[in-house]
Amino acid sequence: MKIKYLGHACFKLISGDNSLVIDPYQDESVDGLWPLRDSATKVVTSHQHADHNGTDCIEITAGDESVFSIEEIPSWHDNQQGALRGPNTIHVIECERYRVAHLGDLGCELDAEQKRRLQGLDVLMIPVGGFFTINADEAAAIAKELAPKCVMPMHYRGENFGYDVLGTVDLFTRHFPNAKAISDTLELGADLPEVVVMDFNH
Repeated sequence: MKIKYLGHACFKLISGDNSLVIDPYQDESVDGLWPLRDSATKVVTSHQHADHNGTDCIEITAGDESVFSIEEIPSWHDNQQGALRGPNTIHVIECERYRVAHLGDLGCELDAEQKRRLQGLDVLMIPVGGFFTINADEAAAIAKELAPKCVMPMHYRGENFGYDVLGTVDLFTRHFPNAKAISDTLELGADLPEVVVMDFNH
């Protein structure tokens, strides 16, 4: 299986001729990002904000959705049980022999049951920018506790993209001396990097 980063909080999981896109962003919803145009067998969204629910930007193609086994874990977009920004859905996807979790716009600590359901991950996609979500320090603590094989930070501000109120990815990677920058695509295998900052076309 391959994982391609499409920018902001959007990833594409690819298994043969089948693919799954998570949290596509709408046009002009994130400063500095080009309009998103892609295709997939299936699309899922963590919540209904414009920078995560751009399903119209993804063309649905024929394929076998059952390739991706998806578990949904309810959570919150803020630390006041949704009073500020509503609910958020964590997606745990199993495909081939891999287990991948996308935390969406998680805005609070994980409870014991959520942590239990997030054990044994190969890949963890986690927001690190703060303000709308958990911040870099909180994300690092969660990543270290869950101990996935590989962490992919998302939802942060870059030099020419992202919301001004978000923190930069280096605030997260400073917690992980072995973090490495890679291209927009990672092919999963036995030897996964601890933390990867993925490039994308923006």
